[in-house]
Amino acid sequence: MVQLNIFEENESKKNFNEGKKTVDINKDASKGSTPRKEKEDSETNASVRKEQNESLNRESRRGRKSYKEMDAAIVHIEIPDDSVLFSKSYYPISEVAQWFNANTSLIRFWENEFSILKPRKNKKGDRLFRPEDVKNLQLIYHLLRERKFSIEGARQYLKDHHAKAMEELKTVQSLSKIKYFLLELKANLDLE
Repeated sequence: MVQLNIFEENESKKNFNEGKKTVDINKDASKGSTPRKEKEDSETNASVRKEQNESLNRESRRGRKSYKEMDAAIVHIEIPDDSVLFSKSYYPISEVAQWFNANTSLIRFWENEFSILKPRKNKKGDRLFRPEDVKNLQLIYHLLRERKFSIEGARQYLKDHHAKAMEELKTVQSLSKIKYFLLELKANLDLE
């Protein structure tokens, strides 16, 4: 039996929010709490905490992800083919951000971090990206998001091996097109 003589009765009842469940803790002996009931309550609270910890562990694993998980996390960017891309001289930042499934703030951040990005700005201050800038953004996206380079590492890699990086990107793009075609073909064959 546990008594709280320090606090008044109203202060002895507190709500502690544990995730989605609210648990009332009343350790006032005058209310009829028994050691058995307290033990059951503590076991219930312990099991609730254990379930919450397990769900957190499932959601955010520490350490390196498997290649399958990394592949699933990569968002396929939808940039038009070169013939369509080079048909216009300039693209607004909002359109470019939609192609990369990113916020415009991320595109502006990359512009500040990488010297190869030099979009034009109109009198209003809006950024207008040339097709060459979009290709460079695609290369930066590939290094940062798909190959998991740090910003400093990607900056150094582009400085040292820009031509090689562009060739690697073209190879990866052609292979990914083949992969998506084969996956689509497999899905169609499974349906039949």
